[in-house]
Amino acid sequence: MAKRRALAALFLALAVAGCGKSGSPPVKGPKGELLPHYAVAKDVSFPDSSVWRRAKSRGHLIVGAKEDQPYLGEKDPATGVYTGFDIEIAKMMSASLGFDPKTIEFKTIASANRETALQNGQIDYYVGTYTINDKRKKLVGFAGPYYMAGQGLLVRKDEKELTAPQDFAGKRVCSAAGSTPFQRMQKDYPKVDMVAYDTYSVCVDNLLTFQVAAVTTDDTILSGYAAKVPDELKVVGKPFSKEPYGVGVPRSDNTLRFALDDAIEAHEKNGDWKKAYAATLGLSGRPAAPAPPIDRYPAS
Repeated sequence: MAKRRALAALFLALAVAGCGKSGSPPVKGPKGELLPHYAVAKDVSFPDSSVWRRAKSRGHLIVGAKEDQPYLGEKDPATGVYTGFDIEIAKMMSASLGFDPKTIEFKTIASANRETALQNGQIDYYVGTYTINDKRKKLVGFAGPYYMAGQGLLVRKDEKELTAPQDFAGKRVCSAAGSTPFQRMQKDYPKVDMVAYDTYSVCVDNLLTFQVAAVTTDDTILSGYAAKVPDELKVVGKPFSKEPYGVGVPRSDNTLRFALDDAIEAHEKNGDWKKAYAATLGLSGRPAAPAPPIDRYPAS
């Protein structure tokens, strides 16, 4: 129990960081020396994109991200540097738009605040386990998808009976406010007692201290947390949804969306995607799934 409380304190520190200043680096990796170099596109111009014009005038991009998701999007509390697979995707997009990835200004944005941040111009685009769905398409635009995840369940290592969502009827399960996993559980499994917080790290803290029976979200996120403390946590059961990750953009900026669609496809074809995955999310033990086809839905 003492060990679990110590681990919970670690994840609670992550949660506090999610609301303010810092996060936590992964226990192992990402392996920076294995990451590809993203060549900055020369002589590119997207004058019909209001976001691109604004960034060009500013001199750099402002990108929304997560800071407490192991191997996907984490912020080092000592250096302020963001790392992870989503961060690498953000850098690929930057290079294709003609901006040096080293100049990106990352901003931590919680799940519930993503649409607002894109709508009010707080960020230029968002890369952070952002599931594409029709409801969100009414509020923002999406380039991609660049990865296909699935909803899963994270439990304590000694759990032997609870392995599927229906098993948690009458039990407390935690997810992030505003997330599709939280909404799906409420809709499809109404007998589960769902609780929500701004960040998944708070959910993991609650799991380690026996306040909830499980954490549910995308299996990519859960695998990262389990890889950090494999003696205490594990992912159980089979994925029970499909979660296509996209790059969020302002809904009206179709020029930017189409440019990022092209960028995702180009970096998949030239091997950057595969190399970035191996040096980040691949370290959690998840084999790389085939990149999903780009959803080039028409402008609206």
